[in-house]
Amino acid sequence: MVTGGVVSSIGKGITAASIGRILRSYGVDVTAIKIDPYLNWDSGTLNPYQHGEVFVTEDGMETDLDLGHYERFLNVNLSGECNITTGKVYSSVINKERKGNYLGACVQIIPHITDEIKAMIRKTADKTQAEVVLVEVGGTVGDIESQPFLEALRQLRNEEGHDNVMFVHVTYVPYLRAAGEFKTKPTQHSTKELRGTGITPDMIICRSELPIDNHLKEKIAHFCDVDKNAVINAPDVHSIYEIPLILNSENVGEYIIDRIKIEARKPDLYEWSRIVESLKIDESRITVGIIGKYVELEDAYISIRESLKHAAAELGVKVDIEWIRAEDSVNREKLDQFDALLIPGGFGERGISGKLDAVRYSIEKEIPIFGICLGMQCMVVEFARMHGFEGANSTEFDENAKHPVIDIMLEQKKIKNMGGTMRLGSYPCKVEGGTIAHDAYKEDVVSERHRHRFEFNNDYRDILVEKGLTISGTSPDNFLVEIVEIKDHPWFLGCQFHPEFKSRPNKAHPIFKSFMKAAIDKKRSN
Repeated sequence: MVTGGVVSSIGKGITAASIGRILRSYGVDVTAIKIDPYLNWDSGTLNPYQHGEVFVTEDGMETDLDLGHYERFLNVNLSGECNITTGKVYSSVINKERKGNYLGACVQIIPHITDEIKAMIRKTADKTQAEVVLVEVGGTVGDIESQPFLEALRQLRNEEGHDNVMFVHVTYVPYLRAAGEFKTKPTQHSTKELRGTGITPDMIICRSELPIDNHLKEKIAHFCDVDKNAVINAPDVHSIYEIPLILNSENVGEYIIDRIKIEARKPDLYEWSRIVESLKIDESRITVGIIGKYVELEDAYISIRESLKHAAAELGVKVDIEWIRAEDSVNREKLDQFDALLIPGGFGERGISGKLDAVRYSIEKEIPIFGICLGMQCMVVEFARMHGFEGANSTEFDENAKHPVIDIMLEQKKIKNMGGTMRLGSYPCKVEGGTIAHDAYKEDVVSERHRHRFEFNNDYRDILVEKGLTISGTSPDNFLVEIVEIKDHPWFLGCQFHPEFKSRPNKAHPIFKSFMKAAIDKKRSN
């Protein structure tokens, strides 16, 4: 169980994922759960500025971005049930109450809500048959929203037994530059707050800007009543992928294996250390411009950012990413400095003109460009406009568009609710031979994750193909357009799905890898 204190956003998700990576190196089968105490049923309707990226699982659940970290670090595919929210818990309990499952009892936080939380955790454990289940509690200890979850975890420890449940508390140790010293009081107070819920941490992981010394660890151990060997420092690092190696150097894996008393082989993090070294490459640099709506918050595109890093590392280069506000008028001189451009997904009309400008610029200047979801739709719209379809648009932005080359899916037209009603999750895609996509995948059929309502309008399919558009990927029945390209261009590809959700640090996604190779070729040709 991973809890957090002092401040939010200190890296509980990365810490939990890193612990999972370490345990995997011991040969232990691991799965992970993220608890989000908000009342939303899932992350689908949350503004990225509020909560960062919405990560989509194979089974179509819109979840917290930490599930992306879990999948990348653990190299597993998680189900939507691995994201538990207050909304899901209360919805389930209320549905049971309405059906009479509680036999007329007065439904309360304890035991009904806490029992539901425990049941959801155990359900994931049973389904996955994992040896270890990592459970991260979102927010900070002391938040009123987190209290039922902490109580449920306290009960779980008592029910499962001391040897089967371990608590890791992640805190922040600030460094006061004016005083020239670290301060441990916030960690002490945070631990005291956690103990007030009936939970005593077995390990404290201290996040800090700079490394802390053994004297401070001893002080924290003494005042927080934990073993000295269980006070771990995780200072800021260049790459999040270094964290498992740092934690392992402080014997976190060995301590946990001994604490929960499970049999394990000798750990092997060689492959992971090799990945970390490849990400440190700094000699050859490629610059990619991302034209998006939420560029002020990089977490809104975290999977895309990591996928570019994975691909660059495999190709032996370093990627520099520059974020461009889509609602700003695109400065062509600025675009000249990039080796490639990427247009990510999104919703709503804001910023569309900037994305369309980038597509036109890419076509005219033959700069590699990659469009994802809405990015692909912008490619289709601008291509149509450049080939005689004045007024071409998506009906998402103009219901009365003269040429609705992108239109809402037929089954979506009667849907009123926003949450969980899109085309979500993994669907097969048939890839045409002799295309960029097929050269990248080297497969005829692939499976990719989706999150969208609008589609390529088949009424314009034949005429746009005649104008030079290549449809390189479709649904197996050839009805839905999944990937578009254009001929006589170094690299122009848009996909309706989100390939960034399946990239791994040890196995870059083939489309991202192909894109980065095109950027390298572009740079070398200049």
